[in-house]
Amino acid sequence: MARKKKRRLNVFRLLMFLFLLFIIAGGGVVFGLIAVSIKDLPAWSEEKLLSSASTSLYDQNKKLITRVGEENRVPVDLKEIPKHVREAFLAIEDVRFYEHHGVDLRGIVRAAWTDITGGRIQEGGSTITQQLVKLSFLSHERTFKRKVQQVILAVMVERRYTKDEILEMYLNKVYFGEGAYGIQSAAETYFNKPARELTLSEGALLAGLVQAPSAYSPFRNPEGATRRRNLVLDNMARYGFITAEQAAQARAIQLDDMLKPGKGRQYPYPYFVDFVTEQLVNKFGTEQVFKGGLRVYTTLDPVIQEAAEKAMSDPRNFPASIRDNQGILQPEGAAVVLDPHTGYIKAIVGGREHTHRLQWNRATMTPGRQPGSTFKPIIAYGPAIEYKGMAPASVIDDIPVKYGNYTPRNYDGRYRGLVTMRTAIAKSINVVAVRVLMDHVGIANALKFARGLGINLNPSAHGPSMALGGLHEGVTPLQMAAAYSAFANQGIYLEPTAITRVEDASGHVIYEYQPKPVQAMKATTAYLITDMLKTVIESGTGTNARIDRPAAGKTGTSDEGKDLWFAGYTPDLVGVVWIGYDKPRAMPHEFGGRYPALIWRQIMTQALKNTPVRDFPRPGGIVSATVDSKSGLLPGPNTPPSDLVTDLFAQGTVPTRVDDTHVLVEVCATTGQLPNQYCPDRITKVMIKLPYNVPSFVEDYDQRVPTTVCTLHTAEEPAPPPESPGQPDQPDQPGQPGEVIPAPTGQSAPGLNELLKPQGQKGDGQKPVRVLREEIKPGLDWFHNKKWAE
Repeated sequence: MARKKKRRLNVFRLLMFLFLLFIIAGGGVVFGLIAVSIKDLPAWSEEKLLSSASTSLYDQNKKLITRVGEENRVPVDLKEIPKHVREAFLAIEDVRFYEHHGVDLRGIVRAAWTDITGGRIQEGGSTITQQLVKLSFLSHERTFKRKVQQVILAVMVERRYTKDEILEMYLNKVYFGEGAYGIQSAAETYFNKPARELTLSEGALLAGLVQAPSAYSPFRNPEGATRRRNLVLDNMARYGFITAEQAAQARAIQLDDMLKPGKGRQYPYPYFVDFVTEQLVNKFGTEQVFKGGLRVYTTLDPVIQEAAEKAMSDPRNFPASIRDNQGILQPEGAAVVLDPHTGYIKAIVGGREHTHRLQWNRATMTPGRQPGSTFKPIIAYGPAIEYKGMAPASVIDDIPVKYGNYTPRNYDGRYRGLVTMRTAIAKSINVVAVRVLMDHVGIANALKFARGLGINLNPSAHGPSMALGGLHEGVTPLQMAAAYSAFANQGIYLEPTAITRVEDASGHVIYEYQPKPVQAMKATTAYLITDMLKTVIESGTGTNARIDRPAAGKTGTSDEGKDLWFAGYTPDLVGVVWIGYDKPRAMPHEFGGRYPALIWRQIMTQALKNTPVRDFPRPGGIVSATVDSKSGLLPGPNTPPSDLVTDLFAQGTVPTRVDDTHVLVEVCATTGQLPNQYCPDRITKVMIKLPYNVPSFVEDYDQRVPTTVCTLHTAEEPAPPPESPGQPDQPDQPGQPGEVIPAPTGQSAPGLNELLKPQGQKGDGQKPVRVLREEIKPGLDWFHNKKWAE
């Protein structure tokens, strides 16, 4: 028994020793950390509490554009700030501000526990004094060393200044987003009024912005801004600053009724500058960008930027416009121009007007918009050529089809029958694009191709409609310009950039752009798509974009005209233009080939004024061949001259089969149907034989072998006398009549290109169900009542 007690005592002593050793070691670590923090403590400077160094932005020619910093800051005395506004900040940021001495131990314990359990720094627990210190002296990095320095400096500030002086400095220095520093600038930026006139609801909104100005921006995230404002009001009521009734009344005020954006400070090329500023903040943090004195070299081309701004601000380039309840001109617009060979962004315009710094940039900010038919080269025709060996002369039957519950329609209500992909993209035929995607490419291949062009889509959220730009996420003009740049750059994709180099205040390079080119597709694929898109501008839906040099492009119009696009390029520049209402609204009589194409032409004409004219370089591996335009095969013995077409192919994809769809068929001369024994006159015609039926409103219906027998001539009707008695009837054309195979009725039939595929080559999409003649009977009223995307 004694031995057991002795053993327990030894174990207890060992545990106590280890515990004390842990305490000593931990204390040593803490002491060492504090010692290092004190040694590296920033030098005290009262000026740093009140001023900072601005960041300079330069264009592609190294000429100064503007300076970005706290210049949009107007100091105001604390007594000019309403009491309820000051209390809003205390309620959400530091309710014990007037009780502690710069450091709130309760807050530190709470934040430390959250950091330990979370395994990383995730909660600050900082007082208003600590936040002022952070804004004035420290970097944006979140480390324990910086936290210790923040505590030490906060105590120093509390010893030198009164609480009201600290609160005044804080409210004049803190960043509220949209380029507004300090409460006075924030009041003018968001409400177009001085700080002394701020209401309870307005003050609560501003107090809620401080934690994350971009995330809670009322212009970009009104729902998030409203939730944050309501949280501030709830805290004010909880801590006794206001009554529950006052909080409820303030919560009931809608954001749209509060916001009245002020003009703010004006600066050159504002949307481009805003984009660069956002990129810098994401990379280096707010403090270093607005106070660090950086030198930033950008890709801005002033000539192109000014041309884009001029075109986008001209009211003649837009449909009839109105101002919404926030005073913003609608419909809005955006434009992006970049160099496809470098990825350098030359111009960005994110709206028709620019009212305040870092406002919503429609050219670059997500969520994007529906791209309409501008997406067809990316999601259908590009991967068809790249992965499936198809070509501009490949033939698709433009007839009614159905995929599950989805039935694509053409924007003009027409069905043209057998057409080449070149014709389909030039005329923006929707059914063909959907059939190429679903019958040949497949969803997986389409998403893979788009991913190589910088557009990542959720596979589970997309189906046949994405061939027409029906996307769950939407895309931005910048994303579309980057994707199209690969077509202009022989299949090479470069992530776009607006910044080439960044230097710190001492001249040290802290960032330099390193291009990472990716071969997104074969050069031959890019060239064939480009050649097809040249046809769009030359004779298709994009003729308004014609300029004095070779150019390729695509129009786009989403359902009911809610989004209008033109995406185009020359060998030297890519440009994308978008028009639409901020809150999507139908523009039923507009399309991408009108105003967006005209704006694109204006911008490109000025941008390329001093650039030599040149054509797109033709890569090796491109050949030309003559094929049958109704089958895409080599001409057969019955192919009429009118159905011959010469087009381009990637080497190895020229068809080897000979056309057998054109056949000689004997028909009744009167009805054009298959003759019966009573038909007096018969003729032999060259017609198209396919093993499926199509509705009679398909435009090449009369060129196809009939499937019904003549019902006009019967046994009861005497046949008219022959013109030359004793002479047999002679056909109008020589040759033996071909075999007539009646089309099956009441069942589905494969498409032409499905029949012509090499064995084993199938799309991974859903198999279409043919809509037979008797199932679709469109009339004029049906087409007039429905506006389909182009």
